[in-house]
Parts: sequence; structure tokens; C-alpha cells
Amino acid sequence: MRPYLFSLLALTFASAPSVFSQDAALSGTVPVQIVVTVEGKQGMNPPALTQDDVMVWQDKQRMRVTGWTPLASSGAGTQLWLLIDDSVESTLANQFDDLRKFIAAQPATTQIGVGYMRNGMVDVLAPLSTDRARAGKALRIPMGIVGGSASPYLSLTDLMKKWPQTQQVREVLMITSGIDLYYGPGPEDPYLLECIDHAQRDGVIVHSIYYAAIGHFGHDMWQIDWGQSDLAQISDATGGEAYWQGLLDPVSIAPYLDDLSRRLANQYELTFLAQPGKKSEPQKVRVRTEVPHVTLVSAARVWVPVFGRQ
Repeated sequence: MRPYLFSLLALTFASAPSVFSQDAALSGTVPVQIVVTVEGKQGMNPPALTQDDVMVWQDKQRMRVTGWTPLASSGAGTQLWLLIDDSVESTLANQFDDLRKFIAAQPATTQIGVGYMRNGMVDVLAPLSTDRARAGKALRIPMGIVGGSASPYLSLTDLMKKWPQTQQVREVLMITSGIDLYYGPGPEDPYLLECIDHAQRDGVIVHSIYYAAIGHFGHDMWQIDWGQSDLAQISDATGGEAYWQGLLDPVSIAPYLDDLSRRLANQYELTFLAQPGKKSEPQKVRVRTEVPHVTLVSAARVWVPVFGRQ
């Protein structure tokens, strides 16, 4: 969970009573923040939305929206990790020019890190920074280790556990087959579910691009299908986007990167009053709008603290 989700709560206690703090105290609700991506029709840029255009439900109860801030103009900044699976095809190197263009095109306030997923961990080649040249130079050909990724979800969880708390938005772009060799193909992958829980608690948005694994796993339809399904599941659960092109590697990932850049440029920080449970825990949320041809994308669950606690 990003610490700024609780900074507003701390401010409520420290400052003189306001309409907002009084409302929160009287109703027993707590202020919670979540990042929402505004998606336009068929990949077009969406219209600007106001706070009045947005509705939030916690489980089946509609909650009060108290803030709606465009991140592009807020100055909050973003931390974005580019994670590459060391077991994907070496042909990924043909996409490096487009990846470097994507890195260079990000706003000056965005910190970018580059790491390679291997054996359930992340080998960091470029730590988070605004040094675009360093991030671009960190790209290397995947090692092509069969089974070397073990589980990309273990690697991502390991990264999140080591990711220092920050008030900046946290996002990940994984390039991987999504195949979990620890658990194997099938539903209810415990490593995937743990990764989703951790991402939702920390407010990490996970995007992915499917790229085939080397060897047998690169043409095993059963494995490929589950790998893509798992990638779609974690992206959907955290408010991200999963990209793939059938069972084959994309000829170019540039269209995916362009779409992702557009999504990152159309994100908002939504604040609403949530009803806490008996303990601090993730709660189901739905974010909607009645503006035509617009979809709001966010995490399926958000961490709701007990009032005054994490």
C-alpha cells in the first residue's frame, strides 16, 4: 500500500477540523486513494473527466468521492519497473529500439528501472532513476535459460517486497510468457494469487506483454494459454493491461508501448470514503462513469485500513 494513502488520514488528525474530516469521523469511514486509468473508445484519447463524473462502489454500497486529480499535472511522479523474463526468446532483442523509445518518451517525473526475472528473483541492471540513457543501456539479450524464470510471479513478489515505500505511483511492465514452472498450468496458482494480493495492498499496477518462452514451453498450447490467462488475471486485478497476439510473438511491440504510454498519460488519483472492516484488509471496489464511450480501469480490490491504523 502506498504510504500516501494514509498521509491524508494523518493530516486529518493533525489539522483543525474540516468538513472532510468531520464527515469521515461521523460516518466511520476512512479516506482511501486509488489510481484510475481513463480509457477512451477504440484506443482514442478520452475526454477529461471531473469528480462528478466518477462513481465508486465498495462491494455493493456506493461511496462518496472526495477527490479526482489528474496525475499528469499533479507532479506526483511515477516509478515504473521494466521486468524482462530471462527465459523468453532471444528475438526480443529485435524490440529493444522500441523499448528505448518508450523509455525516452516517459515524463521527466517518471523514474524507470530495468531488471531481469530469473529463479524467482529480479536481477536489477538499472535501479529506479530518471536517467533514461542508463535504463536503455541496461537492456540485454535474455539468457535463454530453460525454466530459469521459475515463476515470474515469485520474481515480481520479491521485487515488491524490496520496493521502498513512496508517495509516487508504482507500476510494472513485465515481458514474459507468464508460465509458472513452479506451479504448472491450472487455476488458483498460489504464487500468482500471493503476487496479486501483494500488488493490491501496495497499490502496484501490473502491465504485461506476452513473449514466448524458449524451447518446448514456447509452443505448448496448454502452457501458453494458462500463461496468457495468468497475465491477464494479474493485470485485470491490479488495474493494468495485458497485451498479446494470439499464440505467437508480436512482430512489433511498438503498438502495445504506444497504448501503454497513452494509458499512463490518462491516469487519475481517486479519493473516496471507504467503510473499514474489523481489520485492515483489501476490499472489493468498482469504479464507473456514465460518460459515453469511456471506461474506468482500476484495481479490483483496495487496501482499507481500520480508522487510525494501517
